[in-house]
Amino acid sequence: MTQVVVTGIGAVTPLGVGARTLYERWLAGQSGIEDGEGVATEYEPKEHLSVKEARRADRFTQFAMVAGDEALAEAGWSDELPYDSTRVACIIGTGIGGIGTLEHNHDVLRDSGPKKVSPLAVPLMMSNAAPGALSMRYKLRGHSYGIVSACAAGAHAIGTAASLIRSGAADAVVTGGSEAALTPLSKAAFAALDALSDSGISRPFDARRDGFVMGEGAAVLVLEDADKARERGATILATIKGYGASSDAHHITAPQAEGLGAAQAIDQALQSAGLGPEDIDYVNAHGTSTPLNDRAETKAIKLALGDRALHIPVSSTKSAIGHLLGAAGAVEAAATILALRDRMAPPTLGYEEVEEGLDLDYVPNTARALEVNGHLPVALSNAFGFGGHNAVLCLEAAE
Repeated sequence: MTQVVVTGIGAVTPLGVGARTLYERWLAGQSGIEDGEGVATEYEPKEHLSVKEARRADRFTQFAMVAGDEALAEAGWSDELPYDSTRVACIIGTGIGGIGTLEHNHDVLRDSGPKKVSPLAVPLMMSNAAPGALSMRYKLRGHSYGIVSACAAGAHAIGTAASLIRSGAADAVVTGGSEAALTPLSKAAFAALDALSDSGISRPFDARRDGFVMGEGAAVLVLEDADKARERGATILATIKGYGASSDAHHITAPQAEGLGAAQAIDQALQSAGLGPEDIDYVNAHGTSTPLNDRAETKAIKLALGDRALHIPVSSTKSAIGHLLGAAGAVEAAATILALRDRMAPPTLGYEEVEEGLDLDYVPNTARALEVNGHLPVALSNAFGFGGHNAVLCLEAAE
């Protein structure tokens, strides 16, 4: 079967601009959460985009463009595509899309009337704007579309991208997830669901967890057919070994309490990778810091991995940056790839109090080395979304 490899990664997150910035600051125990939100405060559009580019892109699309620029530069694609442009796809996930544009133009409509609504409103707010913008930016003429599956969207996009390459429909795919939903309506709507933390603290798996902290950002990965990547002399960062996806078919917002659907997605990821529980060295958890998710995910990991689950470090990127909604799965996959490169398990920040039944190794507060005994380390990166959507990536470090 065709191997799929990662040759470039880029990110914009509450920990800063750049995939390495995200990973290194998380590894060091830094948090990008301030005043109960994960805002990408170090991102300044004028430092990365022209005035025209920024004006014609919602913030979520801007994030994707900047993360994409970083990823494609690392892959060596900045000046020229290494493949026929019709064989390069672009798939970007989001949970909500250009809601900042939508809310702003609704305000204009209410206050000034329909003739004052921007002619750019539709192309900025549509959920497929990010893959459209990246495709135009780099002349990617293969498959191009957005995936909208709430907080699983970024992982679904990467898994779908890998499947395109394996099927022979593409030689390479620019993929990931982006979200910029720190808007009044989004925040009020999630608060109305009692999903947000009253304390403003993201502490996944801790007994005091009281909801998630909203964040914003993006991650973009360049995936390639492994043989073609090696032929052109690309530096390989990781291998997408497997991908699993399922539906809880249970509740529009609450996870299935026993983690059955999530466990099914983990099983599928392992099966497609040709691996078993004994081969997994690290799990990047969805780990939202909500009472229901963290308990259900713990059960799912134990159900899928059996006794091995108790011996694998499990940590949550959301403890450092909050929940990036549709971007979360892609951002966490990017961080996981760098963790595998360094053979490190980054920490779950804020974890202090144990809750009965949540008995995995959550890597509290301090990073530590992975025990891999000389083999290439392998990780699972989990992403679960409202609607019962489950997506799991199985990632292997490069040699």
